[in-house]
Amino acid sequence: MKVLQHPSQNFSDRAYGSTIDKLILHYTGMKSSEESLARMCDSTSEVSAHYLIDEDGTIILLVDEDKRAWHAGVSFWAGETDINSQSIGIELQNPGHDWGYREFPDEQLFSLVELSTDILVRHQIPAKNVLGHSDIAPERKQDPGELFPWQRLSTMNVGYWPTTELDEKTLHLPDEQLQKMLVDIGYNPNSPLPAVLTAFQRHFRPAKFDGTADLETSQLVTACAKIA
Repeated sequence: MKVLQHPSQNFSDRAYGSTIDKLILHYTGMKSSEESLARMCDSTSEVSAHYLIDEDGTIILLVDEDKRAWHAGVSFWAGETDINSQSIGIELQNPGHDWGYREFPDEQLFSLVELSTDILVRHQIPAKNVLGHSDIAPERKQDPGELFPWQRLSTMNVGYWPTTELDEKTLHLPDEQLQKMLVDIGYNPNSPLPAVLTAFQRHFRPAKFDGTADLETSQLVTACAKIA
């Protein structure tokens, strides 16, 4: 695996005693990789990631993994708020919803799988902790978005997808029960339920992500909660 170097000064030390147990995937939301690199290396932006993967599959290292890159921002997962100290962040070059959101090319995804597999093995990150930025910040973020092929990646051992665990006997669940299960999965209990449901659906039910708690969403939440 060839990795290019483009060091960013936007990093800090990880919190003492923190363990890397999450992989967070983003899209850049910028028009070009040149713009993305410039922003993540600009000290005034105060943002970065460990890696950037361009649409042609080029992998670029910006921040060493032992350092705390600034990619998660204000975020929450499973009771934790310093997600930057506990994660590796990968940015995927994509214009995002503001500049012409589009599908992620195969070359980019193949590089993501190769890089992610290496990271997951070295840090022993569980499949359920491969997350999108929108999962950890549902009120602020929507990346990597509904076009990101979470299900496809799960077949290549990157991330979790609820398939055999789906129970068709699950009934439409009331909001209170859904919210409890979503918190059990890891979502922020203080975020509005529609925002959390939309983030969950973008990840696990991209054909319909309107924040509505219908039967299929209830089934998917129930399946995911079983492995939480």
